[in-house]
Amino acid sequence: MFTLPLLPYDRAALEPYISARTLDFHYGKHHQAYIDNLNKLVAGTELEKETLENIIKKTASDPAQTAIFNNAAQAYNHAFFWNSLRPAETPTEASLPEIAPKLLVLINSTFGSLDNLYADFKAAAVSQFGSGWVWLVKDGEALKIAKTANADNPWARGWKPLLTIDVWEHAYYLDYQNRRADFVEAILRHLLNWQFAEINFR
Repeated sequence: MFTLPLLPYDRAALEPYISARTLDFHYGKHHQAYIDNLNKLVAGTELEKETLENIIKKTASDPAQTAIFNNAAQAYNHAFFWNSLRPAETPTEASLPEIAPKLLVLINSTFGSLDNLYADFKAAAVSQFGSGWVWLVKDGEALKIAKTANADNPWARGWKPLLTIDVWEHAYYLDYQNRRADFVEAILRHLLNWQFAEINFR
């Protein structure tokens, strides 16, 4: 049975950029629902003991298993999103994030600068039509920004995810209403967890 993973921080730890009330709904209800649905769908099947990543890979191109893919991918995507965030920085913290040297070199060679990466990330997030996700992924040895619709997931495309931002409306509407760009900017500048990216980059 899959279970809702614990948040890596207190529900109020992302304030003022993401409220505890948003996490109550987003994590406590939306994410939990994907877990519950997935458990019902895979019960008694050969997928029951697989990891989320393997379920995603095995069901991504099978129309008969779309419901399983959607719930497995959304369960994975949400857990990945929570880990892509870190508690909000305080005014005394340095404004520049600490990024592993090897990863920073690749960011600079790919995007020109960290600010350019942020600009590309934000542009992709704002231009994603409807619900979806925006990712920093490793494609082979290269970095790129990718966006996926609905439950789609980098593993289904052969990419390794490093970081993600959820741009479904339920991720930001209580705090930002229709201002998706402001939500994304707040994450990029204040909440993005580059230590998590480094772990995934290895």
